[in-house]
Amino acid sequence: QLQASGGGLVQPGGSLRLSCTVSGSMLSFNIMGWYRQAPGKQREPVATLTRGGGTNYADSIKGRFTISRDSAKNTVYLQMNSLKPEDTAVYYCYSVASSGTYWGQGTLVTVSS
Repeated sequence: QLQASGGGLVQPGGSLRLSCTVSGSMLSFNIMGWYRQAPGKQREPVATLTRGGGTNYADSIKGRFTISRDSAKNTVYLQMNSLKPEDTAVYYCYSVASSGTYWGQGTLVTVSS
């Protein structure tokens, strides 16, 4: 139901935009967001977006990442600027609906010179 894309290799200080496209309408989702999992580390929350438009960010990425959505395209985005090597991880989108929590397949972001 969720298809993540947009990962890749970027130099420190660069930018990437991740996309998470939902099969069907986003209206049934109460929350959408992104987690990430770096090599050898636990999965951690990155950003969330509520149906009402409220956002929440991890302290480590505040001011650098922005979560947004295009309801017409059933897509949630994660704009990542000023990327650092420590942002290297597999990024997963997820959604929370009354029927449960759904995950995308993950997209790899590598920040390296």
